[in-house]
Amino acid sequence: MAAKPVEFHAKQVTRVSGQTDHASALKALGRAIRAARKVHGLSQEALADAAGIDRSHMGKIERGERNVTILNVARVATALSMKIADLLRDADL
Repeated sequence: MAAKPVEFHAKQVTRVSGQTDHASALKALGRAIRAARKVHGLSQEALADAAGIDRSHMGKIERGERNVTILNVARVATALSMKIADLLRDADL
């Protein structure tokens, strides 16, 4: 008896960006990063330098315009002497 072929239907996945983040997760994370940066008395440029991220990219992250990678979240958290989990908690994510 021959096996039936398995049908596979690919689900269309929308890329997440600042324009498609309807849940505002990126904006919430950006606000949490900005708040933590200010608590530490850092300029955006100083935080970007400490995290090894371009200053203009850091600005876009803080404004929720970039889908930030987990590696960059880790860099930012380390530069702020925080855990990633604390940043996400502060962002209510």
